[in-house]
Amino acid sequence: MAGLIAAIDLKRKMFVEFEEAPYHLLELEVSRPTARGGQTLVRVKMRNLITRAVFDKTFKAQDKLKEPDLVMVPASYQFADGTGLHFMDLETFETLTLAEDIVGDDRLLLTDNLEVQVQKFNGNPIGLQLPVIVELTIAETEMGSRGDTASGSVTKAAKLETGLELRVPLFVNEGEKVRVHTETREFAGRA
Repeated sequence: MAGLIAAIDLKRKMFVEFEEAPYHLLELEVSRPTARGGQTLVRVKMRNLITRAVFDKTFKAQDKLKEPDLVMVPASYQFADGTGLHFMDLETFETLTLAEDIVGDDRLLLTDNLEVQVQKFNGNPIGLQLPVIVELTIAETEMGSRGDTASGSVTKAAKLETGLELRVPLFVNEGEKVRVHTETREFAGRA
């Protein structure tokens, strides 16, 4: 039985169930009125983990939300084919298949045997939680020249092994492994 959480006790990055769907709380702001009789309100920006839609919602401090039946399963990315993306459950060694629309653009951060967390809601896989940093190899990039820094552009475009495109510093070359921040999709250093 899932417990209830008062809206005033909500925290950023928490998971809650609202209108029978799991949500991830992205931002949170508590508004305490100064006038007598005013209600404390909790404004939340949250993402539906099934539809990926993001929206704002305001709750009264005493409103109750359920804890979702959300389980994080450690898994390893195996391969992708016409039926979806396949992961091996690292506890039961079963294959978990997620449809491409569930994974979305996160597929551009997946490499063979990358360990992730598969989110399951009521026993069904609904999404991925990636590690904070992933290491990917640069497939193609232009050569940076010493004079490029005068224009203020100290980065160049690069295409990674998975097809992800991002800006990297001029000193990074093809074939090198780089670290990529999964949330911002930005260069985080050489591997």
